[in-house]
Amino acid sequence: MILGNQVEWALHCVMILAFAPEGKLLNSRALAEFHGVPKEYLSKCLQLLSQAGLVKTTSGPYGGYSLAKAPDKISFLEVVEAVEGTTKTFKCNEIRRNNPCLAKSDRKFSGLCDIAAVMHEADEAWRQSLRRRKISDITNYLTDGVSKETVKNFEGWLNEN
Repeated sequence: MILGNQVEWALHCVMILAFAPEGKLLNSRALAEFHGVPKEYLSKCLQLLSQAGLVKTTSGPYGGYSLAKAPDKISFLEVVEAVEGTTKTFKCNEIRRNNPCLAKSDRKFSGLCDIAAVMHEADEAWRQSLRRRKISDITNYLTDGVSKETVKNFEGWLNEN
């Protein structure tokens, strides 16, 4: 399974919004420039986050985005599902029924395909892992290991945008 680029973009934008001071709005242009991604596509991503209730949008010349919930109330899964949807990663098409070797009496399958069961279990496992992890799990130590200059530059960027 490969998640789209917008999942990465969404997670990074949520992370930046988590660092923004209370009441600070960041527009899609600034966020796109910060990450070096196309503004048009990032705007769609931010709209999805807004529709999911993870970010608030304020329109107008001084408008932008801010978090709609505290970072400890936003799970990684919520961000992923806002962008990618909630569809399971594996779809069983019951191709086991196409087996030309099956006797007619063996073609009566009941219950979930064993392969599908394993795949659905794996899907739920990664979703559970992302459900447990909150944005604050990273924001609490994101600046660890970076220079004071980098932190100061970031704070300056936040103030300018």
